[in-house]
Amino acid sequence: MNRNNIDDKRFSRRDFLKTLGLAGIASAGISSCLDNGKKNVVPASGEEPSKDSMTYRVTPNTGDKVSLLGFGMMRLPTLEKGEGQKGDAEIDQEAVNQLVDYALEHGVNYFDTSPAYCKGFSERSTGIALARHPRDKYFIATKLSNFAPATWERENSIAMYRNSLKELQTDYIDYMLLHAIGMGNGMEEFENRYINNGILDFLLEERKAGRIRNLGFSYHGDVSVFDYLLSRNDEYKWDFVQIQLNYLDWKYAKDINPRNTDAEYLYNELHKRGIPAVIMEPLLGGRLSNVPDPIVARLKQREPELSVASWAFRFAGSFPGVLTVLSGMNRMEHLQDNIGSFAPLSPLSEEDFNFLQKTATLMMKFDTIPCNDCKYCMPCPYGIDIPAILLHYNKCINEGNVSENSQDPDYRKARRAFLVGYDRSVPKLRQASHCIGCNQCSPHCPQGIHIPEELHRIDNYVEQLKREA
Repeated sequence: MNRNNIDDKRFSRRDFLKTLGLAGIASAGISSCLDNGKKNVVPASGEEPSKDSMTYRVTPNTGDKVSLLGFGMMRLPTLEKGEGQKGDAEIDQEAVNQLVDYALEHGVNYFDTSPAYCKGFSERSTGIALARHPRDKYFIATKLSNFAPATWERENSIAMYRNSLKELQTDYIDYMLLHAIGMGNGMEEFENRYINNGILDFLLEERKAGRIRNLGFSYHGDVSVFDYLLSRNDEYKWDFVQIQLNYLDWKYAKDINPRNTDAEYLYNELHKRGIPAVIMEPLLGGRLSNVPDPIVARLKQREPELSVASWAFRFAGSFPGVLTVLSGMNRMEHLQDNIGSFAPLSPLSEEDFNFLQKTATLMMKFDTIPCNDCKYCMPCPYGIDIPAILLHYNKCINEGNVSENSQDPDYRKARRAFLVGYDRSVPKLRQASHCIGCNQCSPHCPQGIHIPEELHRIDNYVEQLKREA
């Protein structure tokens, strides 16, 4: 992670006004983005949010009234494994139904899934939960997740699209995305997945026929592909684009991973063309709700009654060009708190925005691994639980339980916390010591993490802690 010149990345009042665009703010009717008055306080977790105060944005091309909070169906609740049960945990459909029912009841109407989520079962689970409600009460977003070369053939890609309709129990898709544009080898992969086989032309025809109501793409990786698709907007007429945006990636995405693109650039390129932005990873896979303890103290000192996560949601929702902000919510208290952030939205003031930019600068001083728990690296052929290992390491950094100096007064306490937590979080047969460095995982990581390198580093640290018993 490159932290050189971090202190030089400041965001002035002029930058803030320029980014949001005074004309855009006025036309969107949300001049309250610059409101310095009293803010609406997000209810404490578990309190009942309002049922009729969700903030909505309108999709220009179809007039859809979309909830500013979107439900990401990537991380669904699972059933507890029984004793001796092997394999992956099964999706808890009853819990999914309850979450979807509650979300709809409280104004959330955008549900984002993919054939790749939850090991291929997210679309089915989403379809079961939503089909219990009138079709005109919600919008379905899914993706053509044809990552594997075997799925690039025209027939296989069309079969994936048709299967999405079947699993989702619908005869049309409200928001269809080309999934993860820019990953792999950039333009070459994009052309093989969507151009050379005629699939993009097929999807454009499906939109014309009404079976796709809005067509867009999600972006990760090579920015040249992002720029190319926007340069063809007069031809393709993108209805929306999904990007990663949060207060850390606004200025520091490239510092975290040189392959990434700062959200400031992505958002501005869309906004000046009038293309709505759908926001993914507003919490960076939970990293912005599980921030280092000094950052928690900083946020709580400014607004004691606001949740840590609500700061990140309000940041993403305050931009007028944002259509909806996705969040993967597998627990009711998370859903309730997130609804509170958008029902209604209390937009950031200029001071709030600058406060979060300074907070991001402070966060860059913590050497966490940029894992978003997307699980694209899984399954590991050697059974390693890659996300659990990386997330445990980050958790210990956030809580001050990673120390290289055995003379530190809290070293023994930190050592015990790391080792005990490691064994509880990751079964021994799935720990980093079993990594052979095959590197089948890294090419699939949207954040560009060199996974075997990080696993070996963590394993060496674990061995060091064990030797110093």
